Amino acid sequence: MVLPGGLWLLAFFAVPLVMMLSFSLMTGNIIDGFQQTFHWQNYTEGLERYGDKFVRSLWYGFLATCACIVLAYPASYWIAFKAGSRKSAYLLLLLLPFFVSFILRTVSWKFVLADNGIVLGTLKDWGLLPGDFHVLGTTFAVIAGLTYNFLPFMALPIYVALERIDPRVVEAARDLYASRAQTFLRVVLPLSLPGVFAGVIMTFIPISGDYVNADVLGGPDNVMIGNVIQTEYFNNSDYPTASALSFTLMAILLVGIFLYARLLGTEDVLEAAKR
Repeated sequence: MVLPGGLWLLAFFAVPLVMMLSFSLMTGNIIDGFQQTFHWQNYTEGLERYGDKFVRSLWYGFLATCACIVLAYPASYWIAFKAGSRKSAYLLLLLLPFFVSFILRTVSWKFVLADNGIVLGTLKDWGLLPGDFHVLGTTFAVIAGLTYNFLPFMALPIYVALERIDPRVVEAARDLYASRAQTFLRVVLPLSLPGVFAGVIMTFIPISGDYVNADVLGGPDNVMIGNVIQTEYFNNSDYPTASALSFTLMAILLVGIFLYARLLGTEDVLEAAKR
């Protein structure tokens, strides 16, 4: 039964990954062709030229992931413990934006955050904001777009983890005279950490490699490494550099995730969830 999925991964993941690794060590151009020269300098040169883009992408990923946690956890908590029989309806509302294209959702934020749009334009007309105030082309606009687009990826794992908590455990904590804050900090939060861990992985990785939000909502000072890779691949046709940058980003994210898992103590978290 594993064979169909294994063949799919082999054809559309393993083979392209090996081809991209081969490209990352080539030299040449789209006109004269590319040759395999094992040019490892593609990696070092990419880091030297675009090191600031890597740092910015990881920083944006960190900020947007933290924002997703702050927004998603209370919403997931309320749905899991307070929504009652309407849980499915509220989850549907949470996922409803996914029925719209990712590009369209991002472009809609451009209209919302426009200088004379429905939000800023109204506030300016009321005299609450100065006439030259703007949001588009700033870090805030990019982080807001990233948070909005990837919020459900954080909310759903947290909701699943909260939904699995036995209500009797919460009742037992209250019977032992634990306050609401103590019950949350010592019972609910530890048991929901597997969901937080999964949510961070599902949001931080795609956010760090995203290029659409920075392209649509950002400016020259908000270019992320995903924008560079996209430009090198499709505009400059510099496949070796783009492949090297892609593998470098992949390596950085893998190292970060492994460190994050070790610091969080994933095995202990999962064992606590099983109990």
